[in-house]
Amino acid sequence: MKSSRLSRFVPILAWGRSYDRQLLSADLLAALIVTIMLIPQSLAYALLAGLPPEMGLYASILPIVLYAIFGTSRALAVGPVAVVSLMTAAAVGQVAEAGTAGYAIAAITLAGMSGAILVLMGVFRLGFLANFLSHPVIAGFITASGVLIATSQLKHLLGVAAHGHTLPEMLQSLVAHLDEVNWLTFVLGGAATLFLFWVRKGMKPFLMRLGVGAALAGNLTKAGPVLAVVVTTALVAGLGLQAHGVKIVGEVPQSLPPFTLPSLNITLLGDLLAPAILISVIGFVESISVAQTLAAKKRQRIDPDQELIGLGAANLGATFTGGFPVTGGFSRSVVNFDAGAETPAAGAFTAIGLAIAALFLTPLIFFLPKATLAATIIVAVLSLVDFSILKSAWSYSKADFTAVAATILLTLGMGVEVGVSAGVILSIALFLYKTSRPHIAEIGLVKDTEHFRNILRHDVETHPHFLAIRIDGSLYFANARFLEDYLFARLVKDDSIRDVVINGIAINEIDFSALESLEAINTRLKDMDIRLHLSEMKGPVTDRLKRSHFLDDLTGQLFLTHYQAHCHLRNLPTS
Repeated sequence: MKSSRLSRFVPILAWGRSYDRQLLSADLLAALIVTIMLIPQSLAYALLAGLPPEMGLYASILPIVLYAIFGTSRALAVGPVAVVSLMTAAAVGQVAEAGTAGYAIAAITLAGMSGAILVLMGVFRLGFLANFLSHPVIAGFITASGVLIATSQLKHLLGVAAHGHTLPEMLQSLVAHLDEVNWLTFVLGGAATLFLFWVRKGMKPFLMRLGVGAALAGNLTKAGPVLAVVVTTALVAGLGLQAHGVKIVGEVPQSLPPFTLPSLNITLLGDLLAPAILISVIGFVESISVAQTLAAKKRQRIDPDQELIGLGAANLGATFTGGFPVTGGFSRSVVNFDAGAETPAAGAFTAIGLAIAALFLTPLIFFLPKATLAATIIVAVLSLVDFSILKSAWSYSKADFTAVAATILLTLGMGVEVGVSAGVILSIALFLYKTSRPHIAEIGLVKDTEHFRNILRHDVETHPHFLAIRIDGSLYFANARFLEDYLFARLVKDDSIRDVVINGIAINEIDFSALESLEAINTRLKDMDIRLHLSEMKGPVTDRLKRSHFLDDLTGQLFLTHYQAHCHLRNLPTS
């Protein structure tokens, strides 16, 4: 019993018991493919976050190992991702200047704060809070972030010193620096971008036409970005292009991740608190979505609260090993899954591969052009851009469309922090708006049945002396007044009504504010010489009502079924 409980908090104890040679073989192959993919990605996302490239490698080593121990997904690949890297740059850029030691320390501290927040959320089982972020709003934020990220990398493709955190600022700065374009950088970066787009769509079919097997062609395609890195690095080194203004990565420390500590400066912690919360929530939502999608394909289960602990541990690992905020990435997780990863051990093996790269391969990337890393980022993030969410939301719900459109516009126009904050606020506001105005249907009896339906949708029987309504939603403080207003607006139009029946088949809860509202309705109806009845109330709701004096003061009755209420009020037999 104690062992199973411990396995719940340390999942490696569960899957590790059945680990065998077959699983090892599958995980090693997946790790090899993901490692090859992660080397350029890690460097690129460090560049996006405004950090030294080696920090991208550091953020992909210990965090992966810790997630393998504490996470519940067998395919999720943890490390730097585009959106979180952009949010890191936006947050840290407010408190330190890029390229300084203070900037790196702030990024390390941000990872630690994010990790602590995630672990606390997991310990207190607060994974459900992520549900308050509507998926359309998140999709809108990710789309806008993808546009911002791609735009921010154009300066590296053009070889200019543009800047800005919002889309208007970036475009204005790019236009102002067009006369400084380095054409060698542009040709190199443009060719790398076109090649990487071709890799995604055309390389596998091309290789298969040459007679390469489907599996091998797929694996070679996943390694395509490495080919772009190798070729462009060789060109820069062989032709001495850095002397002609082509920006390169330069010297990268040849070592394992160092031991680092976050800053405990109160002012810095206060400045980073809000961004840390936003990064934690967004990172968790992105990660859990990927994990659950992949787990469903193999009928596996993901524990959201334990995922919080796993991601929190990964971020704490990044803090103490010179990294920055991390989460589960979509593209690398899909590659990990497709490559045959069977357990989180694949992630641990990937970490070993990256550690070897950090120890022995970093001298080889001295001449790696930053334009190639920018191309890697642009091709990766443009797959996140999906403006079709606007069309879908418009046709389905104008309220959802408004929230999505506002999130996109605010993110593009005012930056990621404002955009994601607006997304959170709009998600909650949208929920409150919808639930504050629950659907209320006046219902009548369907002829020759015992079923009751909306009088506006069906041909039903009603009675002039009683009103029957169905409330499609729980009653709580935000909508209790709405029920009062609806009911009395309806009653003033009809003096003949003597009984009101509230059908509670769709009411899951009645909070104290709603109870007080029902008591007020009961009293006012009594003054109007109208009786109030309840029907089909759910057991837990009825139990709670019995704890108050409401049912004792009810002017009417509590009926088990609405048909009983209908027959009683019409003096009909209930066969």
